[in-house]
Amino acid sequence: MEQLWLIIKYLFLGIFQGFTEPIPISSSGHLVILQDLMNLQIEGLQFEVMVNFGSLIAVLIIYREDIIRLFKNGIGFVITRDERQKDDFNFVIYLVIATIPAGLIGVLFKDSFDSLKGMTQVVGITLIITGLALWLIRNLRGRKGDGMLTWKDALIIGFAQAVALVPGISRSGATIVAAMLLGTKQQTALRFSFLLFIPVSLGTMLLSIGDLLEDDLATLWPSYLVAFIASIIASYFSLKWFMNIMAEGNLKYFAIYCFVVGGLVWMFL
Repeated sequence: MEQLWLIIKYLFLGIFQGFTEPIPISSSGHLVILQDLMNLQIEGLQFEVMVNFGSLIAVLIIYREDIIRLFKNGIGFVITRDERQKDDFNFVIYLVIATIPAGLIGVLFKDSFDSLKGMTQVVGITLIITGLALWLIRNLRGRKGDGMLTWKDALIIGFAQAVALVPGISRSGATIVAAMLLGTKQQTALRFSFLLFIPVSLGTMLLSIGDLLEDDLATLWPSYLVAFIASIIASYFSLKWFMNIMAEGNLKYFAIYCFVVGGLVWMFL
């Protein structure tokens, strides 16, 4: 019975992480809050890495056509120098540039960021900060499409993603806010944000393989597996829903949610 109850807890965590990963309310912050509320201590980053990998699979499924096009045209431009493929080639280069800040800062200050993951009140404050950023861009309508991005835009978005290493700062929220402040269209901001999630998630997974192999997961693997599958399914439907929300320009509701939850966490947890 105790094992069943543990699996149910991890199932709930997987669903909640998967649902909150694509939307701009910080999945890492909500994992900290839920662990506090459920009195569940998860040591290390292995669980978070696994459920994030589940979210990655959902992103790959949804953006598979964009990924295939970017790959084909990126390689094609290198070989043929066909100007029609140049925008896609540049888009790939900008994704690489935007990946660098979070990668470097994450490696250099990993222990510092890890130490914040158990501080629930910090999450309350950072959720409010996320809400303020979303409120700031709630009415913005940019004009820059995929082909109008620059390497400077990519670098700024990359540093915004690095800020999201702090629990409670939404990764998707930070990158979308940065992109829209730079004048990009909502759909371009959304596409760049989630295609940028791919190398970051893969990199985190690769860096954590050693820790995963060293850990004794004999008693936890059923719970982790359930959470992993739940994360894939929840992330898929959440991202589909969020794409519609972005098209309608209703980001203010996520800002209000962050204000409410952040305030409650800061006051009571």
